[in-house]
Amino acid sequence: MDTLLDWLKAHDSRIAFLIIVLAVAFAATKVVSRWLKKLLNHSGIPNASIFVNLSLVAIWTIAVAMVLQPVFGINPTTIVTALGVGGVAISLGLKDTIANIISGFGLMIGHVIHPGDHVRIQNITGTVEDITWRQTVVRERNGNQLIIPNSVLNTSSLERLTREGEACVSVAFAVKPGTDIKMAAKRIASVLKTATANITDRRNPPQINFTGFSPDGVQGEALLFANTGISQDRVRDCAVRALAKEDFII
Repeated sequence: MDTLLDWLKAHDSRIAFLIIVLAVAFAATKVVSRWLKKLLNHSGIPNASIFVNLSLVAIWTIAVAMVLQPVFGINPTTIVTALGVGGVAISLGLKDTIANIISGFGLMIGHVIHPGDHVRIQNITGTVEDITWRQTVVRERNGNQLIIPNSVLNTSSLERLTREGEACVSVAFAVKPGTDIKMAAKRIASVLKTATANITDRRNPPQINFTGFSPDGVQGEALLFANTGISQDRVRDCAVRALAKEDFII
C-alpha cells in the first residue's frame, strides 16, 4: 500500500492530466455527436452515421496524441515515423476499408443515396436505413436486413424508386381467345382488389394492362401495390391464387 501511495504521489500530476483529457474528450464526443445530428437534420447533407463516427475517431485521436508525451513519455513523432514506415503495409491491409470509406463519402456528398430512399440494387429492393463508414444498411419489405459494402454499392447498378414503384408487384396472365377484353379487365381488377384488400394500398387500386397476343390468347399484366411491411411475394402469391379460379384466364 505504501508503495502504491508513493507511486500515486510521484505521478499525481500525470494522472490528473490523463483524467482531465479523457473527461474532456468524452464530453466532446457527446456534444459533437448531438450537434452533428441536429446540423445534418437541418441541412441538405444526408444524415448518416459515417460523419458522426469519423468525428468521434478524430476527437479520440487528438486526445491520445495529447497524453502520449506528458503521461506516458512517448514522443508522438516516433509513432508518426513508425506509421510512415509501415504505411504501405497498413494501406494494403486496409485497402478494402479505405475503399469503403471513400465510396461512402462519394455516395453521400454526390447525393446519390440517402437514408430513407427506396432503392433497387442488383434485383434487391428495399429501404436505406443507414450509411456507416464501411457499409450501407438496406432493409427489405420482408424484414431482412442487408449489409452492402460501400465499395460494392458504388460500382453496382443502383435504381432509386418512388414509394409506389418500390411497392409495385407485377402479375402476368393470359385471357382465353374469344373473351371480351373490357369485361375481362373489369373482372380481373375486381377479383384482385377483393383478394388483396388487406395487403395492398387502397389508394392505388390494381391496374390491368394488355400487352400483346399469343397462341394462348391475349397476354396481360396486373400491377398491384403492396402495403408497407408486406412482402411482394405475398401479394403476388395471393393474386395468382385468385386469378387461377377464373375460368377465362390461363
